[in-house]
Amino acid sequence: MMKIPTFRIVRPTDNPDALLPFYRDGLGLTVLDSFQDHDGFDAIIMGRENVPYHFAFTRTDKHQAGKAPTKENLLVFYLPDHAEWENAVERMKATGFVPVSAFNPYWDKKGVTFEDPDGYRIVLQQTDWAP
Repeated sequence: MMKIPTFRIVRPTDNPDALLPFYRDGLGLTVLDSFQDHDGFDAIIMGRENVPYHFAFTRTDKHQAGKAPTKENLLVFYLPDHAEWENAVERMKATGFVPVSAFNPYWDKKGVTFEDPDGYRIVLQQTDWAP
């Protein structure tokens, strides 16, 4: 049986700790691992147990990460179950994050967009993904 590969998204940030409330408390991800000064880089790795994707937020003194380059830098979570989607949106709001209008109005039709402290956006999309 073929093992499903893990997909990691790595993104630089100037302040990984500022992202914790958004991704941990709001999105409900878990800190899976972290490290300090690995060849000059610090990181927080977040995801969910037994899910084949996770996010690594890295920081280094070698350069400044800055903010997201555009409002169209998105991570989209497709949540087909209405109750699960509604709970995810309410958890983000309860954590203090306010929805923002999507740059592309397509995402506002069935989704809600939130912006993290670095200006990157996630969309909680209330639908199945189908090609």
